[in-house]
Amino acid sequence: MTDAEWAVVRPLLPVPAWLRGRGGQPEAYCHRAILDAIRYLVDNGIKWRAMPGDFPPWDRAYAFFRRWRDQVLVREFHDRLRDRVRQKAGRDAQPTAGVIDSQSVRADAVVGADSRGFDGGKLVNGRKRHVVVDTLGLLLGVMVTAADTGDRTAAQVLLRQVADAHHLLALIWADGGYTGSLVEYCLAALALVLAIVKRSDGQKGFVVLPKRWIVERFFAHLMRTRRLARDFERRTTSAEAMIYWSMTLLMTRRLARPRPRPS
Repeated sequence: MTDAEWAVVRPLLPVPAWLRGRGGQPEAYCHRAILDAIRYLVDNGIKWRAMPGDFPPWDRAYAFFRRWRDQVLVREFHDRLRDRVRQKAGRDAQPTAGVIDSQSVRADAVVGADSRGFDGGKLVNGRKRHVVVDTLGLLLGVMVTAADTGDRTAAQVLLRQVADAHHLLALIWADGGYTGSLVEYCLAALALVLAIVKRSDGQKGFVVLPKRWIVERFFAHLMRTRRLARDFERRTTSAEAMIYWSMTLLMTRRLARPRPRPS
């Protein structure tokens, strides 16, 4: 991180228990050094044991990653950054609309058979990332499943989680794969309007669809962080945490970017 990024990040970090007087030992390494190590791993796609010597030892960085994953601290940190990015863009912190979609990615050999599958439509043997993003392309919720999990099945669980966390959310755009009973379920159970964005029958080749391009741009960002080019995580919770870490890279850069001066 640059100094400008660290100035943004530091007040948003979760406070360790020992600083709150709840016991525990002070951490041996600066949070900035640990965060830089994890961000380096996510951005460059290295193995934990291949952590360069300029960073803290790999096992200390992994222990930090694991603790933040299990205690949901990475999502808390991510959500604070997202609220700041939305406010800097002149939006309310809580979104009212979003876009849902999924992405199938090939899984590494370390991924067990219990959490991998074959997506017949995309011809991918691996896992599937189900995501909901806001209209700025910022992540609202993610769920990683086996690639053979149906989009509508996963969407019921994911949309409920997102609706519980974002009470102002009222509209979700989706593609044709989310039609059917899911539309009625969202309206009746979640008070969400699920709007299906379809291609017209006469369209040929690549066409930018309204609202759908937002989530496609989100997936393009994930592919630029090399740890996410494939799924290398043994646990789905680790795969989800990697996605949150990837988005922190994008958001800290946006927040550190100087505001344009009015002409």
